[in-house]
Amino acid sequence: MSDRPAFDREAFARTAYVTLVTNRDYVCGAVALLRSLRRTETEADLVVLATPGVEEADLELLRPFGARIGRCERLPTSQAFNERHERGRLHQAAPFTKGGKPVFHTPLDNFVKLRLWQLVEYEKVVFIDADAIVLRNCDKLFGYPEFCAAPNVYETLSDFHRLNSGVFTASPSEATYKAMLEWLDRPEAFWRRTDQTFLETFFPDWHGLPVFCNTLQYVWFNMPELWSWRDIRILHFQYEKPWEDGHAKSRQLRPLIDLWQAFFTGTGIPEDIGSLPGPAEAFKAAGQQDR
Repeated sequence: MSDRPAFDREAFARTAYVTLVTNRDYVCGAVALLRSLRRTETEADLVVLATPGVEEADLELLRPFGARIGRCERLPTSQAFNERHERGRLHQAAPFTKGGKPVFHTPLDNFVKLRLWQLVEYEKVVFIDADAIVLRNCDKLFGYPEFCAAPNVYETLSDFHRLNSGVFTASPSEATYKAMLEWLDRPEAFWRRTDQTFLETFFPDWHGLPVFCNTLQYVWFNMPELWSWRDIRILHFQYEKPWEDGHAKSRQLRPLIDLWQAFFTGTGIPEDIGSLPGPAEAFKAAGQQDR
């Protein structure tokens, strides 16, 4: 029996998977993501939003996947808002203590995700970060309500109360977009984890997706008992990125990095991802005693 839901083609006329690219590295991420989505045989549109930090020549890497590519500006936020969310000030208030991230786009780029609500040609969209890959068909997410996101679980179960905005569902609406901008740029508003904190606040009754719809890579070594290749639909490389060379956790995460590289290059993608070795087998094979 196929893993792909049996939807009529017409059901996808007004649905789309959307991602965001902010520089060449994230374009490379989008290559792997789009290839992984095409592998699921989805009939939904694929949409890539590109901020000013992306060169036009870099976007050519995405053309073979038939994605709609839309140039977009950052949000029209005030100068005071922009200063409060400047990288140095933001990271001082909310430093990365659990892992490392490469120096990439300005934190203001994170808020560009709100432009999904401007895509009113679609009835429902599913956002996926460009540092993720889709391992199984996820079209059932188009039947979920707004607003759904998976919990930010990668260390302990206590993280279930926070969402991770790497995957979420949205129903585009200009009225919602306008309300978001007004709420976002209120006097003295400070969004500690940028778009994630904002979305938690704007949608206080957000619906929780299964963790397998946005499985964070640190689960691999922090919570190996939760890892299930047969259940994971979207694998998200939070913190260190799979295109980085020799980062601090590359040895621990080698099987996941190798899988991402296969999707990026299109070479060596496993026929049956569900049969891949789990964390215990991988650690044993690599001679790793620690996690």
